[in-house]
Amino acid sequence: MTPARYFTREPDGRLRCQLCPRDCLLREGQAGFCFVRQNVGGTMMSLAYGRSTGFASDPIEKKPLNHFFPGTQVLSFGTAGCNLGCRFCQNWDISKARLAERRSREYSATNVVDLAIETGCPSIAFTYNDPVIWAEWAIDVAIEAHARGLKTVFVTAGYVADRAREEIFAHIDATNVDLKAFTEDFYRRVTLSHLGPVLETLAWLAKTSVWTEITNLVIPGLNDGPQESRALSEWILRNMGPDVPLHFTAFHPDFKMLDRQPTPPSTLSSARDIAREVGLHHVYTGNVHDRAGQTTCCPGCGTALIERDWHAVRSYRLRGDRCEACGTRLAGRFAPSGGTASGQRVCLGLA
Repeated sequence: MTPARYFTREPDGRLRCQLCPRDCLLREGQAGFCFVRQNVGGTMMSLAYGRSTGFASDPIEKKPLNHFFPGTQVLSFGTAGCNLGCRFCQNWDISKARLAERRSREYSATNVVDLAIETGCPSIAFTYNDPVIWAEWAIDVAIEAHARGLKTVFVTAGYVADRAREEIFAHIDATNVDLKAFTEDFYRRVTLSHLGPVLETLAWLAKTSVWTEITNLVIPGLNDGPQESRALSEWILRNMGPDVPLHFTAFHPDFKMLDRQPTPPSTLSSARDIAREVGLHHVYTGNVHDRAGQTTCCPGCGTALIERDWHAVRSYRLRGDRCEACGTRLAGRFAPSGGTASGQRVCLGLA
């Protein structure tokens, strides 16, 4: 266990966690909703610091990030626990587990960066479960990564308090934020959290240098209505601008939501059409095979700049960050030439 930050002491001896909007009040021995922050002897401890449940080399498109060094691999890892309670969680075996229930090993920040370099990954992703709950370790790994020339990626639901948000993202190059729906009712009933803090995080990110993309998992009968897709897209346009990539991804039955059917590809295509009609330049579909919905096009002339087949880049027509055909700048972060990774995930286990 490692001492944690982001808490205050109450007059009655309890600790109030101030990492996320839950504000968990913990008596001696109690852990928070996330399972990994615990009051031990009057000090907040991070049970997840330095503990990983496994590593993988992923295509960056799997995060999903389509405008952040496309065609490259990223070292991905996570711990256990989560500060949301999504009934549809598709990583529930990790996010709903306590570390004692998951096989894990201890790693230093140096160990993690060494592994990224050894496996040829130019960036490191904090992912699988929400890295907000292990912020201290994510920050330390990110600092070491930057010191050795690697980029950092934070895959999150964006449910984080102001102070922690600023300290975390000071060390992050790119993020994908999971905007799970666009109604408070959905957030309250289905995720046991609230929409407002997530929108605050997104609006704040739009004012920073962190490259940001957004994912919306479309669940039949819950958040798949055209009015909701339009309202969500209009909010992004109004508060973040037209160049923020938006990914509509398909749900499959999992965890406590086995009674729903998978999302029809046509629903994703309709949501994509609505978002583009609203004025967003880069809208994608995910978790389905859809070459058109996975292709990056020039916002100026419409040329297909990055064509993908699932997570593999099949063609690349950028010079730096400019369209080869018309010279229009493409928003994002790009290498002088595109990556050539296969688009396949390589599981490294407990390396």
